[in-house]
Amino acid sequence: MESNYEFSFFTNILLLLVFSKIFGELFERWKQPAMIGEIIAGIILGPTIFNLVHKSTEIKAISEIGIFFLIIIAGLEIKVKDVIDSLRGKEVFISIMAFVLPILSGFLIGYFFKIDYLSTIFISLCIAITALPVSIRILMDIGILNTDIGKKIISVAIFDDVISFVILGLILNLNRANSSLQEIVNVSLSSLLKLSIFLLILFASYKFMNKSAKNENFTKWLFVKWLKNLKSKEARLTILIIFILSFAITTEYLGFHFIIGAFFAAMLLNENLIDQKNVELFKEKTNGITLGFLAPIFFAGIGLELNILSIKNYWLLFFILFASIFTKTIGGFIGSKIAGFTNKKSLTIGLGLNARGIMEIVIANIAYKSGFINVEIFSMLIIMGVFTTIFTPFLLKNAIRN
Repeated sequence: MESNYEFSFFTNILLLLVFSKIFGELFERWKQPAMIGEIIAGIILGPTIFNLVHKSTEIKAISEIGIFFLIIIAGLEIKVKDVIDSLRGKEVFISIMAFVLPILSGFLIGYFFKIDYLSTIFISLCIAITALPVSIRILMDIGILNTDIGKKIISVAIFDDVISFVILGLILNLNRANSSLQEIVNVSLSSLLKLSIFLLILFASYKFMNKSAKNENFTKWLFVKWLKNLKSKEARLTILIIFILSFAITTEYLGFHFIIGAFFAAMLLNENLIDQKNVELFKEKTNGITLGFLAPIFFAGIGLELNILSIKNYWLLFFILFASIFTKTIGGFIGSKIAGFTNKKSLTIGLGLNARGIMEIVIANIAYKSGFINVEIFSMLIIMGVFTTIFTPFLLKNAIRN
């Protein structure tokens, strides 16, 4: 349905918030994650149906803030040690298999449909990625975020996101470098150096935090007594957000998405360092505005990206959707079996890795704006991101119930 009328910014926010909360409430009453209803609200209001609200710069900014705070909430529920432990030994095969098989399927699709190699690379990346913020929200809604399976899904999502953005940075730099052999080597080394710096910062921060937590006098003075003595309102909340923001900005300057840094920084702020009371206070202050306002706008914004009218090659769309779910599930299943999980847990982990959402949309947007993919492939990748985000909770809940 066509609509040339543009509502004001606050009218758009009102429409998104009202519709997302109504549909979110409906889906929660149907024992499904609220995020599904929030995405459908965006689809209804967006160009696919009524075309009333468009993804403006302001809505994108609010969505980014929503991701940031959603990541903080989830990061506070996960301990760094649990993630590190999940990547040790055979369990690293979950991350490897859940990334490699989808990548290969993307290249096969590109080969059979005679798609140019740069577009094929981006299709492969979008199929291979697991969206960290969307996975976190699904696991939070279902109530398995802090379980063994939830931690495995999160650790694989982190691995996939980091590797995908390293590859993305490499591709974008190679395009500017005219792809000569010397430039390929230089850019590859630069990307590896950035990755090493990121891991070094993470390791050093983790060790410092652990050492500080064991020093009772230091910890009590810096994070308990000092924070309590601050007179300005909400000073403790501001200081903790500044800490997380600084970490997010650091990783962003290194070429990675800011949510990776924000997630790890939130994990570092565990109760051993700032005590349980401050952790609970921080959660209380951030949960209300995030889950009540920012997150619904973020997920409704995903729905606004969908426009099925630009799709012509429906067979290509079908194989992208099929490969995205099948190879991700099989990859996660095989990797989990190698790691020693039961058939049920392996299948649950594989199904839980399917949500793409914002991370896949970010890569698709970058590829489209940089001229690597055309509008049709871009629309297909957006549909794939929305499709997998909507259906992953259904698949995951069914796997847990059986």
